[in-house]
Amino acid sequence: MPVRRTLARLLFRLSGWRAVGDAPRSGLFIGAPHTSNWDFVLTLMVLWNAEVKPRMLVKRELFWWPLGPVLRGLGAVPTDRRGAGGLVQRLVEEAAGTEDFVLVIAAEGTRRRTDHWKTGFYRLALGTGLPLTLGFVDGPTRTAGVGETFVVTGDVRADMDRIRAFYADKHGVRPERAGTPRLREEEPDGPAV
Repeated sequence: MPVRRTLARLLFRLSGWRAVGDAPRSGLFIGAPHTSNWDFVLTLMVLWNAEVKPRMLVKRELFWWPLGPVLRGLGAVPTDRRGAGGLVQRLVEEAAGTEDFVLVIAAEGTRRRTDHWKTGFYRLALGTGLPLTLGFVDGPTRTAGVGETFVVTGDVRADMDRIRAFYADKHGVRPERAGTPRLREEEPDGPAV
C-alpha cells in the first residue's frame, strides 16, 4: 500500500473523520464548503485514500520557504487571486496533455463567508470538457468525501442548481462561514462565463 494512502487512513482513524464516495481518476474536483484550513487536509486525505495524486490551486502568498517546496510536492499550483494571468488557459492545455489530471479547486476562493463563488472551476470545466466532481467536507457528520460527477452543460443556472442541491446539506468544518453556491454570472446583470 502506498505511503500516502497509509497516511490518509491513519489520519482519518486518529481524527475521527471518515471518507465516503469514490474519487475520480481524472477531472475537476470542487472542494466545498471551504470554511477552514482543515478542508485542504481533509480533501487531500480523501484523494490520497483513493490513491489519486491531485493538483490543487493554492494562493501564491503561501509559496514562501520552506512551505513552497512542500506545497509543490503535494501538487499545489500557485495562483494569483487578484488576476489569473492566463492560469485557466494554462490548466486547459495541461489537462489536454495528460490522462490522470485531477485538479482540486476551492470554488469559494476564501475561507470566509462569500456571496459568490469564483468562476474558474466552471470555465475550466467548459474549456476542457473534463467532468466536474463535487467533493465535500461536512463538520457536523465528520465526513469528507466525493459526491456526484457530471459534465457541465454551459447552462450556468441549471448546472449551479445541480451543485446547490448537492451542497444544501453540507456545512463545512466551520458552518457559520459556509455560503450558498452561486456565481455572479447567474445574476440578471452578471457577466458571461
